[in-house]
Amino acid sequence: MQLSFRWYGNTDPVTLKQIKQIPDMKNIVSAIYDVPVGEVWTKDKINSLKSSIEQEGLTLSVIESLPVHESIKLGEANRDGLIENYKESLRTLGNSGIKTVCYNFMPVFDWTRSNLNYELEDGSKTLMYDNDFIKDIAPVTTNLNLPGWDESYTKEEMAALIEKYRQIDEEDLWKNLEYFLNEVLPVAIEHDIDLTIHPDDPPWSIFGIPRIIKTKESYQRLISINSSKNNGICFCTGSLGCLEENDLPEIIKEFGDHIHFVHMRNIKRLDNHSFVESGHLSKYGSINMKEVVRALKAIDYKGTIRPDHGRMIWGETGKAGYGLFDRALGATYINGLIEGVETNDSTIS
Repeated sequence: MQLSFRWYGNTDPVTLKQIKQIPDMKNIVSAIYDVPVGEVWTKDKINSLKSSIEQEGLTLSVIESLPVHESIKLGEANRDGLIENYKESLRTLGNSGIKTVCYNFMPVFDWTRSNLNYELEDGSKTLMYDNDFIKDIAPVTTNLNLPGWDESYTKEEMAALIEKYRQIDEEDLWKNLEYFLNEVLPVAIEHDIDLTIHPDDPPWSIFGIPRIIKTKESYQRLISINSSKNNGICFCTGSLGCLEENDLPEIIKEFGDHIHFVHMRNIKRLDNHSFVESGHLSKYGSINMKEVVRALKAIDYKGTIRPDHGRMIWGETGKAGYGLFDRALGATYINGLIEGVETNDSTIS
């Protein structure tokens, strides 16, 4: 198991020099952020990103994410050309030495929260999802920018896109995911790239739009499309942990050969599908982080783990969920859990 850290490029207020001071932090998770979704990532862009990271003595280990265009998710007539672009980007990444690529199949919205500055009892600020608040929102007519809202769309374009998704159901979305994977997995296999799908966040439908990567049954269906290990999973404890029915260690042990990337964060489940993001320690949330790491040890997981969303602490400001301080604390906590399970130290808690 290796630690990694998300870095948003040269505009990220968290610098590579700061990241590499986190104990045992050697791997960077990043992407190319200035190429529109659907266009090809060039060799020059990829090599420039790698070079900037390697100059600081770190390694670009995971691309998160190579985004999937909405027309592919919707199964529209222009999807084949967009898929060809996706395959070309995969080939270039593979030829540049990248072996893990994360993506998601969430329609319109990426991770969604209702409050980016919810204050916990200790005065830290965190992300919150209030289901009662979200379910009463009309996302097009409400003057609100939610996390995951693609600001490249005008309000009219967003309205049209949401309406398109409301005309399809989960089965349609599954068929479109299967079509996509049948096209891109041969390229991933040829270049020994592990494609890892991130679960939906939160793992249920929002705004009347279907979501499909939510539970153990979702992963069973995913693997039934193609059993190759390259048809992989980004295992996110925070996303999957929002549903109490998801037994995280059990899912890890069942799908171990397909797990190639792990996001570790804790959440505290509240009533009615609401939750707050807590500090990483098990006792602060609803997820037993120690048992998650033990399950990863049981499958002999050798991939990367990154501390996921962190609170804003000690007066830090910046990109919501992606400050330095609390994610660094999370990394040191995960380090301790890894050391404990790898030395079979039963006193670690």
